[in-house]
Amino acid sequence: MFSLIKKNPFWPFTFIFIFIVICSINFLSEKPAPEIIPLDNILDSGSITLITRNNTHCYYTYREQTMGFEYDLSKEFADFLGVKLNVVIADNLEAMTSLLMNEKGHFIGASMTDLPGTRGVSLSDGYMLIRQHIIINRKSRKIKSIEKLKGKTIHIGNGTSHYNQLEILKHNGINLKKITSKDMSEDDLIQKVAEGKIDITIAHSNVAYLNRRYHPKAIVSLPVGEKKHLKWAVKANSPKLLDKINIFFETIKKNGKFTTIYNRYYSDIDSFNYVDLNSYHKSLNKRLPRYSNIIKSAAKKYDFDWRLIAAQIYQESHFNPRARSRSNALGMMQLTSTTAESLGVTSAYDPEQNIYAGVKYLRKLYDLFDKAEDKDRLYLALAAYNVGQGHVLDARNLAREMNLDPNKWSSLSKTLPMLKKEKYFMKAKYGYCRGTETVNYIKQIKIFYDILKHKEIMKI
Repeated sequence: MFSLIKKNPFWPFTFIFIFIVICSINFLSEKPAPEIIPLDNILDSGSITLITRNNTHCYYTYREQTMGFEYDLSKEFADFLGVKLNVVIADNLEAMTSLLMNEKGHFIGASMTDLPGTRGVSLSDGYMLIRQHIIINRKSRKIKSIEKLKGKTIHIGNGTSHYNQLEILKHNGINLKKITSKDMSEDDLIQKVAEGKIDITIAHSNVAYLNRRYHPKAIVSLPVGEKKHLKWAVKANSPKLLDKINIFFETIKKNGKFTTIYNRYYSDIDSFNYVDLNSYHKSLNKRLPRYSNIIKSAAKKYDFDWRLIAAQIYQESHFNPRARSRSNALGMMQLTSTTAESLGVTSAYDPEQNIYAGVKYLRKLYDLFDKAEDKDRLYLALAAYNVGQGHVLDARNLAREMNLDPNKWSSLSKTLPMLKKEKYFMKAKYGYCRGTETVNYIKQIKIFYDILKHKEIMKI
């Protein structure tokens, strides 16, 4: 054998040629790796499974109704595919990733920017821009620059993207101490800051700004790092599913559905008044308990969530049964003399009579707007309670003229303030209207209502 090789001067080239041929045959015979969970399988099975976490930003249940920003987006995605949505819950990103890699779900939707240190996962295009913020207690010394974080102790949740950001700060010379809390969410840590149990945490802006209303003593301090996008995650070998997710987000941003879902949870997060909110929280502990039984009874009779009625009463009178407005509206729900008389009220200062009459009147208004759906119907009724049916009618007519939907609060929140201008109120049947005040009235009730719902959800 070796003698033949020595006699053949071309043997090195022959060997290389044979090697190339063998490699080519092996390469051509290999098939592309199949998609781990083919999109066709999801469509054929008729269902898709979301992996997420149980909190006020992702997924929760309130009054036997499933909701949450990520849940609503995922439900919209399932509808987009024409399939049913299933949900699997995990405590943190590490657990969610494990479920994904073990094919217990098809995608992760959990208000995350990335999955630190994870292989085998692909992230979608970004669907919402956020930023990380330092959170401190109102009584703490203000942190005016990143350099002031040196030597500080910052508490973060386990397996979050905040760990990476703090590592970047450390690399840039900002030495600080990190304490990782395995079973603590961003919400939990913000609450602990507000209560003075820890000094500092870090949170995404959407979480931070929403939590201010729940915990007014928590301050959203300086931003850290660059702005980032929230993303969904799939297994790396699921390109068709990933493409479908990206197409979905592009579609709902164009048709307005993303904005609708966003506004459902985050529309008023920029609105913050520490004095008002702190006063409200104190009233929930001191004043509300005196009248809660009456409120619950009246709300049940007329089929409203009692927390909504409590929120409206606070906006009307701050739970003061002797309240009297400049226009002589009286009592807890600020009944006018005409309304009180029509509802058989003999003493507007009597909390029980006033509350029952006010809720009955709200129900009457609610029933009038039967063409509107869900929350829009409620907001139209509240607007009519505040400013009168006539002005709401004018605002709806103006909405029609502007090719806006008169049954949507998003339309009337634009047209009601327009009725302050002579150009519009001169043509309106019921004339001038302080519509901006009504828009603010609804906004405040929504915030107060959300705080009460949050207490129920978190069992505070």
